[in-house]
Amino acid sequence: MKVLILNGSPRVDGNTSLAVNEMVKVFEAEGVETKIMQIGNQDIRGCIACGYCSKNGKCVFDDAVNEAARVFEESDGLVVASPVYYASANATLIACLDRLFYSTGFDKTMKVGASVVVARRGGCSATYDELNKYFGISGMPIASSQYWNSVHGRLKGEAEKDLEGLQTMRALAANMTFLMKSIALGREKYGLPEKEAWLATHFIR
Repeated sequence: MKVLILNGSPRVDGNTSLAVNEMVKVFEAEGVETKIMQIGNQDIRGCIACGYCSKNGKCVFDDAVNEAARVFEESDGLVVASPVYYASANATLIACLDRLFYSTGFDKTMKVGASVVVARRGGCSATYDELNKYFGISGMPIASSQYWNSVHGRLKGEAEKDLEGLQTMRALAANMTFLMKSIALGREKYGLPEKEAWLATHFIR
């Protein structure tokens, strides 16, 4: 089992890292290989709708997005973690996710997704919903925990005091591991669900 973790915080070893690292402890204990990419402090621009990816299989901007795409394709799960800015995810992370999901043509069906959000106080549930939409549109089961996947803390290291939040991270990693392993067994025995040809409809004729 392999999991890619995208850390959308610009702060290395901040509260978002604390949340993610709590998950890594469980993954390692369960024999799941993890790769963490610190995205929030990188220079990643948004999609320009150029169409390059549809012809070449990768984004025209050869940065961390294309690197993440290679790892994502080989992974069984994806964790996306972000601090909360104005009840939304870090803008750099969103730019990364827009391009990552749009530019990759490989089948993401039944790869397990999980979102993690960190805030001083509010905006967690809105950000949590925002990040989960990338999974929902891609046929990716969304891993849940004992509560919404949020941890609280403002200053560096304060998240260590959110014992319930850290427990939620551990439960999330355990549930995600179980889901990935169960899907692997189901894929081996039953295969993936058959897909109909895409019926593309538009609101404007």
